[in-house]
Amino acid sequence: MGTIDTPLTAEPAPPSIILRHRAEAAGARLFFMLIGALPVDHASALGGALGRWLGPRLGISRRARRNLAAALPELSAPQREAILRAMWDNLGRVAAEYPHLRRIRVFAADHPRVEVVGLDHLEGVLAAGRQAIIFGGHLGNWEIAALAAMQYGIDVAQIYRAANNPLVDGIVARLRGAGGSELIPKGAVASRRALAALRRGAHLALLADQKLNDGIPVPFFGRLAMTAPALAMLALRFQCAVLPVRVERLRGARFRLTIHPPLALPASGDRAADVAALMAEVNRTLEGWIRARPEQWFWVHSRWPD
Repeated sequence: MGTIDTPLTAEPAPPSIILRHRAEAAGARLFFMLIGALPVDHASALGGALGRWLGPRLGISRRARRNLAAALPELSAPQREAILRAMWDNLGRVAAEYPHLRRIRVFAADHPRVEVVGLDHLEGVLAAGRQAIIFGGHLGNWEIAALAAMQYGIDVAQIYRAANNPLVDGIVARLRGAGGSELIPKGAVASRRALAALRRGAHLALLADQKLNDGIPVPFFGRLAMTAPALAMLALRFQCAVLPVRVERLRGARFRLTIHPPLALPASGDRAADVAALMAEVNRTLEGWIRARPEQWFWVHSRWPD
């Protein structure tokens, strides 16, 4: 089975990279300390304002503009530019909400910051004694889905893409407040750890909308996109329920978490064809969510070949 992402390197970083990492980590600590001192709604609004002001000026926005033009050619240039600004607003809010994640109680009746829809789909899977692979995308504040899985109390291993700066990655991991959940960084050992988690009876949670160079080509917005097949391979091997979980930002720092019915598992007898079919359904699901709320997706990611 292929790895969940490209292999991680163990080579030591040169001194210039180490210094840069330390400087970036110091800046991140200062930002999170200051933004964490604000009430969550104020912090989110400030993060959004900073994102709208800074993001469109960054060079990486050129990639977002290319992706938007290719994926949504029916929109006018001003419409796509409005989506770009709103995307940066959302990303700024996500960053500013990290210090407040531990105080968000997803299922508390007296804490209506998150509206939960479709919880019965997860409860049905658990009642049937099945394991679940829960997938979402970089939409809204995607950390809310992982937070919900942890607070619901199930044994879940979260597969995530570690930040390029390991010091910053450690800071963000602490802010996530994963508690007893296992965090599995994508890389050379991710497949082995995911297998071990499923063998012990745990569930998996992951974001399925990023590119994997050595993945399989799967349609996404009318173009083939290299897609990690591990979700489908693991689901078919362990007969897991594949649960799509969507996070939408409603207004400010308020969200809707929707748990959709499990996807049907193909059973043609041709494993490669079944993997491709299941990943095509995963991509169709993600594409539908993105088309509905394009301003809340991570358009700066290099999802398609240039």
